[in-house]
Amino acid sequence: MPRDSSATKARLLDAAFTEFAAYGIAGARVDRIAEAAGANKRLIYVYFGNKEQLFDEVLQRALTAGAESVPFDVEDLPGYAGAIFDHLVARPDLMRLRLWKLLERPSATGLEKDAFRGKAAEVAEAQQRGELAQEMEPADLLTMVLAAAQAWFWAADGAGPEEVSQSWPQERLALHRSAVVEAARRMSEPKTAGA
Repeated sequence: MPRDSSATKARLLDAAFTEFAAYGIAGARVDRIAEAAGANKRLIYVYFGNKEQLFDEVLQRALTAGAESVPFDVEDLPGYAGAIFDHLVARPDLMRLRLWKLLERPSATGLEKDAFRGKAAEVAEAQQRGELAQEMEPADLLTMVLAAAQAWFWAADGAGPEEVSQSWPQERLALHRSAVVEAARRMSEPKTAGA
């Protein structure tokens, strides 16, 4: 019976995501990835090249899934920030993967740059139409909205992303989500005359 290479690749990518989120690129071990995926270690090199290329594939897959799960809405930046917060609460391992990426590979990938530039261009157009605050440059406004959505995972009583989503009561999560949405609203709301 022929083997299903797409299923094996998917298992390897899932196992690699878990490994990279836990240990970063330097600490990840291809032996553990292969074992967790129930695959031969050699297949990692056959399918992905090396550990760094595997990380790139995992990161791209996570970014694509995130963009599909939380579509960008320039007309509702506060809602977008809230949706990012919800997504990270549901998937704290995404934040850990992002942190490792920032530590070990601080420069943005092509996909990250392209996605950010596209969103910043939409923000600029909305600013020109008077729909968003114009005090900040488009890229700065977008950065601040994204930062507000992620801030609770950086400074939550010294807790990591998993601790926030697993141990915080729903009321506390709702309060923080509300604060994220309000911060994004205040940053992005156009100033009215006389205000």
